[in-house]
Amino acid sequence: MQIEQTPLAGLLLLTPRRFGDSRGFFAENWNRRSLEKAGVFLPEFVQDNYSLSHSAGTLRGLHYQAPPHAQGKLVRCGRGSLFDVVVDIRRGSPTYGHWVGYELSFENARQLWIPPGFLHGFVTRRYDSEILYKCTDYYAPECEGAVLWDSAGIDWGLETAPLLSEKDAGGVAFKDFESPFVWEA
Repeated sequence: MQIEQTPLAGLLLLTPRRFGDSRGFFAENWNRRSLEKAGVFLPEFVQDNYSLSHSAGTLRGLHYQAPPHAQGKLVRCGRGSLFDVVVDIRRGSPTYGHWVGYELSFENARQLWIPPGFLHGFVTRRYDSEILYKCTDYYAPECEGAVLWDSAGIDWGLETAPLLSEKDAGGVAFKDFESPFVWEA
């Protein structure tokens, strides 16, 4: 597994090794023992989520789940391609409000470890794109929130208006957002 640090502390880009032949390939996407041997200690995962977006240009986010049910996520693209975005919302963090984005696709097999304390969203680049993610806490609707996708200075690389849900279109602007997360150095 290739493990890369990102400009946002705690956020990791993981690329599993694929073993291929004429039939296809095999990859080990998650192995706690291998990651711990490499010095990466992730919490226990309790829920797996799966999302399919039929149209290219579908934007989901920016989402978070607040304490006491804050979620860390290990995110990957099972089919298609998406631009995955993360924004640091840990009050007091030296990178508060900064964002990074990575292309996740079936072809590149990249995964993103997103600890609690970050907004998360993505926009699909191809039709019928799938996103799969493991979560460290169960879904708790009373703790979920959304920040407007276009209010945090993110360059989504869009040429047309995205396809949004009502929840995502009605999120709070980043400038008005009061984060429930605190930076712990």
